[in-house]
Amino acid sequence: MPQAPAPAVLGLDPGSRCTGYAVVASGAGGRINLHRAGAITAPRGAPVPQRLGYIFSELARIIAELEPAEMAVEGIFTAKNARTALVLGQARGVAILAGVRAGMSIHEYPPATVKKSLVGNGRATKEQVRIMALRLVGSSQSKMPLDASDALALALTHLQSRRLAATLERLK
Repeated sequence: MPQAPAPAVLGLDPGSRCTGYAVVASGAGGRINLHRAGAITAPRGAPVPQRLGYIFSELARIIAELEPAEMAVEGIFTAKNARTALVLGQARGVAILAGVRAGMSIHEYPPATVKKSLVGNGRATKEQVRIMALRLVGSSQSKMPLDASDALALALTHLQSRRLAATLERLK
């Protein structure tokens, strides 16, 4: 009996100006298929509420079009600037709301977990994570926006976490 395809994962790197996204799924033989990656860039100079509304609308459109079942989003981290942290938290909230409204399961990963998952070092550089994420999907998209490659890294971390959970379940 053929196995049902694994559900697609939407990785998100939320920001109030630019939100990176990547949709991946596990394929045959453990191959990872990159369906799409990109960045949602809010209108320049728009007030924060309008930028957040734009990001929400675009995410809702992407989710409806690509139909991922799960979302992997960067976990909460501390920022040096309180205003920056607040606005970033609002962008995260909008992203999570778009996923919840679409019925997706939401999974959060701290930046150090993503780095360790892909590179093996929780203090890896963004460029090291980017290179490994692109290598894992067999992509040479060196022009992929950094926000999109960060989102790709989150999606890949979730796929790895899901595989590990399935392996542990089989071992029980």
